[in-house]
Amino acid sequence: MTASHPDARARRGRSYIGIMSGTSLDGVDAVQIEISGPQQLRLIAHAHQAYPAALRDELLALNLPGDNEIHRAETAALQIAQAYAQAVAAVLYLSESEAGDIAAIGAHGQTIRHRPDIGYTVQLNAPALLAELTNIPVVADFRRRDIAAGGQGAPLVPVFHAALFQAERPRALLNLGGIGNLTLLRPGQDPVGFDTGPGNMLLDLWCQRHTGNGYDAGGAWAASGQCLPDWLAYLLQSESWLNLPPPKSTGRDLFNSAWLDARLAAAGQASPADIQATLTQFTVTTVLEALARHAPDTEELIVCGGGARNLHLMSALTRQAPCPVNASDAYGVDPQHMEAMAFAWLAWAHHHGVPASLPSVTGARHRSILGAWYPA
Repeated sequence: MTASHPDARARRGRSYIGIMSGTSLDGVDAVQIEISGPQQLRLIAHAHQAYPAALRDELLALNLPGDNEIHRAETAALQIAQAYAQAVAAVLYLSESEAGDIAAIGAHGQTIRHRPDIGYTVQLNAPALLAELTNIPVVADFRRRDIAAGGQGAPLVPVFHAALFQAERPRALLNLGGIGNLTLLRPGQDPVGFDTGPGNMLLDLWCQRHTGNGYDAGGAWAASGQCLPDWLAYLLQSESWLNLPPPKSTGRDLFNSAWLDARLAAAGQASPADIQATLTQFTVTTVLEALARHAPDTEELIVCGGGARNLHLMSALTRQAPCPVNASDAYGVDPQHMEAMAFAWLAWAHHHGVPASLPSVTGARHRSILGAWYPA
């Protein structure tokens, strides 16, 4: 499919559905929003569709080299599209809408490889199947055009942050999904954005390994432990990626179970709760060091993503940050809706021929219209 915009393409409404299933792999968030302009949007409905355990396990496995990868990846992509379609159906039910009320679906897909350093990225998805199942056009494959122009293809959300949060004063948005990333907004300047390192990724991994739970609810388990200062310093010093200048992006290709296991011996006989507490502080420290290095004049830090619900992590950020810290709820946006809203907005941008890549974020040679269109 192509990203062309023929005049005959029907613009069936101002509502767009955005779908996000991030590196945390907990499931699918879908939102329906009405968009009447780049900065005029209204949330209509939201739904969450959990991944089946077997699909989640397969997606985790596909982040690492393995046997029969092409067949397994394509099979998983079909299951992802089916989960997306179920989430779309739930949103339409909640909003009392029909397929014909939706202009397009923005569906990012599930990242299993991200190697912009050598020119490729892989997001599992079956957008043609999703269009068939929902009878709604789909915009997908958002990263590749930016990578083709020499960019990182990530992070993609800063352009939406810039549209939603005007830079009336120096402030930053922190998205804490599986990976943490910052958007730096300055009056009169292009937005800057980059990944900071693990967000919830290592926390979820360790929690699943030792408690069987998918995540550390509220950060309660981490709060029961003690941060290990020496091991924290070792984690920070042992990873050279953290010192790279922007533009930069990362994912499970780097911060995975092998990365953590290679460093556990240096923690000695620490309890699992102490490891969790230290990994939480590792996320906080990498964010704040990046902020101090690249935006020391920041007057407010706005937090979104699932990590904004980790009370222990948010408390540490609030205590240690040099500026006020607020979850995006303070601005009327649920932290867990932000990324799905961003992909609805990116679908709108594609549909209207608006270049949505930001060279100041990704390092691309020029701005590009992102995504590919799959008709219903």
